[in-house]
Amino acid sequence: MRLPQARLDQVLDRFREVEARMAAATEGGEIVRLAKEHAELRPVAEAVQGLERARAELPELEEMAGSGDAEMAELARGELIELNERLPELERQVALLLAPKDRDENASAILEVRAGTGGDEAALFAGDLFRMYQRYAQAHGWRVEIESASEGEMGGYKEIIASITGEGVFGRLKFESGVHRVQRVPETEAQGRIHTSAATVAVLPEPQDVDIEIRDQDLRIDTYRSSGAGGQHVNKTDSAVRITHLPSGIVVTSSEKSQHQNRARAMKVLQARLYEQQREQLDSARAENRKAQVGSGDRSERIRTYNFPQGRVTDHRINLTVYNLPKVLEGEALDDVIDPLIAEDQAARLAALEEELA
Repeated sequence: MRLPQARLDQVLDRFREVEARMAAATEGGEIVRLAKEHAELRPVAEAVQGLERARAELPELEEMAGSGDAEMAELARGELIELNERLPELERQVALLLAPKDRDENASAILEVRAGTGGDEAALFAGDLFRMYQRYAQAHGWRVEIESASEGEMGGYKEIIASITGEGVFGRLKFESGVHRVQRVPETEAQGRIHTSAATVAVLPEPQDVDIEIRDQDLRIDTYRSSGAGGQHVNKTDSAVRITHLPSGIVVTSSEKSQHQNRARAMKVLQARLYEQQREQLDSARAENRKAQVGSGDRSERIRTYNFPQGRVTDHRINLTVYNLPKVLEGEALDDVIDPLIAEDQAARLAALEEELA
């Protein structure tokens, strides 16, 4: 992609303007806003400057390659070949930085995993999926904190909600939203027959620098006694919290030991769900683009199958199949699926930029 010089100049002009305004700013709010924009623009400006330096070298090398000094001309021709090979990748990197992107790309996220069809086996599979994401998060240095959990009778989870905190969490996990299907012989199956079960995954960005208004009069807050596994784990006080957001009908719960913590955790999840609702209402372009990229992201859409007899994982949105199921479920090889999804998304964003520049 040949990026027009005017677009590159626009980026550098804005970067220099922000730097100048930062040096002169005295009001706290303006300093914070400018610092945020500066941090966002800096990698783009540096990439543009690197591209411009490379472009500036071309005519110099071409002139040297045609000079009368044979030795110098040969060296210049070698450098010219190398530079011509490097330029397309430099332009692609700049184009990706300039292409439209999800504004929550670098946000932390709320992860929700729920058992779907399949009874006890679905709950066990939901547990497998949660552990996969938990290990994946740990490998990336992200922090995982369980907000609420409802365990299955045979193990796993009927539902588990967790916050994953770190740089770029939502950008890497956002395409995990949807229905995940498993085909395997359940531990409870005496006849050795393969069953198909499902679990639903939702990944919601945690709001960044936005004001999600939640009025007290719009909430109904109930406390109740949470059910446990029995014995010492039974919660003997009404500490579990259920919050209903009346205008939207969204219901969130948290059932750990502290009622105060439960309320805070439930409000955090409610805020993320309301923010996701706001994102989809206000950003119609994003909703349209998602269908053109890797599916709608609809939680009812079957996105992936984990087939144990064949040891394969298939992502149906991009017709990708990998035969390393155990490592994927360990979180160790989940990038083998996530990276192609991100590449597909990048290709769609580059196509959108080309259309904009046309």
